[in-house]
Amino acid sequence: MSGPYAEAPRLPAGCIEVASLARGDWVELEIGPGRGWFLIDRAELEPRAAIVGLEIRRKWATVVRSRLESRGLGARVRIFAEDAGDALPRLGPDASIRRIFVHFPDPWWKKRHAKRRVVRDRFVGEAARLLEPRGELFVQTDVEERARAYESLVDLDVRFRPAGDVVGCPRMGDNPYGARSPREKRAMCDGLPVHRLRWERVEAA
Repeated sequence: MSGPYAEAPRLPAGCIEVASLARGDWVELEIGPGRGWFLIDRAELEPRAAIVGLEIRRKWATVVRSRLESRGLGARVRIFAEDAGDALPRLGPDASIRRIFVHFPDPWWKKRHAKRRVVRDRFVGEAARLLEPRGELFVQTDVEERARAYESLVDLDVRFRPAGDVVGCPRMGDNPYGARSPREKRAMCDGLPVHRLRWERVEAA
């Protein structure tokens, strides 16, 4: 591929051991980090974590890699220009990721675009496979309709249990991870509601 972002960072071919991608005591994964500020803030707040981002846009994967390297985070935080739907099935082993973050996904409103959405049944299945026991799936959106849809979808998978502020419900009043994505900051500044949902991976019997 030619063009200004032909050298965007890509995952190795074939099956990939998650722990080989970045150095840390455990692995966290962000789907769609965009400009990368949540990745950066989260890394600075949690220096023990290895953090991996999957960003479908080659431009932002390239830009964010430079930002990480300029801050000395390039070994512990990695970003790759990949479609999460294609990449997640290649990651392993099972139960190897502690947290998965998805911030404000799915700008696809028309029915014919549903196949482009990140949070759908295939994604939920891969998240359940990859999360370690008691690992966390954290999703944020500023669209109540989408929050209800995500809640219904994840609740269908018995490998997850709600882990919000109230027992039996995934809803959370605040972001407990310290770092905030740019869109979350903007929504809060504008006084818009942010719907936060968290689930915990059920431990194997």
